[in-house]
Amino acid sequence: MKRADLGEANPVLYHQSVPSFSMPEWATAAGYDGVVLDLQHGELGLEAACGILRSSPRRSAYTYARVGSLDPAPVLRLLDSGARGVIAPTIESRAEAVALVNAVKYPPLGGRSLGPSRPALYEGTSYTEAGNRAVSAIAQIETRTGVDRAEEIISTPGLDSIYLGPADLAVSYGLPGRGDWAEGPVREAVAHLREVTSAHGVTLGIYSGQPAYAAGLLAAGLVDYVALGIDLVLLNRAFVDTIAALDSARSPGSAA
Repeated sequence: MKRADLGEANPVLYHQSVPSFSMPEWATAAGYDGVVLDLQHGELGLEAACGILRSSPRRSAYTYARVGSLDPAPVLRLLDSGARGVIAPTIESRAEAVALVNAVKYPPLGGRSLGPSRPALYEGTSYTEAGNRAVSAIAQIETRTGVDRAEEIISTPGLDSIYLGPADLAVSYGLPGRGDWAEGPVREAVAHLREVTSAHGVTLGIYSGQPAYAAGLLAAGLVDYVALGIDLVLLNRAFVDTIAALDSARSPGSAA
């Protein structure tokens, strides 16, 4: 997802941490543009993630997977199953960004092995060139060290996007682990990363659990896309709201 390819769109994704095949369909029906299958946290394993990817349309542009490490073996399986982007967490150096690109991109940009196990996954006369255009290498910056080394990370050839983890970033600055910072070092980091990514034609995304906060970042042009919410958190919110509405309706004096 290079900035030149994004146009005026501001995709909205969500994090999925449970092995549900139906959840991406429900989210898309509700208006989400895509999903981050989260293999770093939660209950989602490699086999289930590959199955979910294969059940998704081949041309789902924002079907991403976040891996737990830079091990190229699971990255390769996720890509061959149809992942259109791989997010690698806690990138703090140029070497780690290079390793990410090497795992995600075909030669000459990287070292991904050619294994077209899903038919018509990429459109184009050259399968490898089409694959490199279709698949995004996404470095997650979520520490103070990563922010300090933003220029060397973001300038890595073949890197498509930066994904900001604001809660972990806040902790690295000695702050509480929340994400909706309107001022202070986390907000300053967002602005700094916006400046560097813009200079290199790389997109910038962020996780947020607060719709109003995410909308403000998008309106200000500080980010290109957001991941809005985590499946279990969204379900918990729905459960809490439903029980609260029932209790309110059953309380003395409520309308019959």
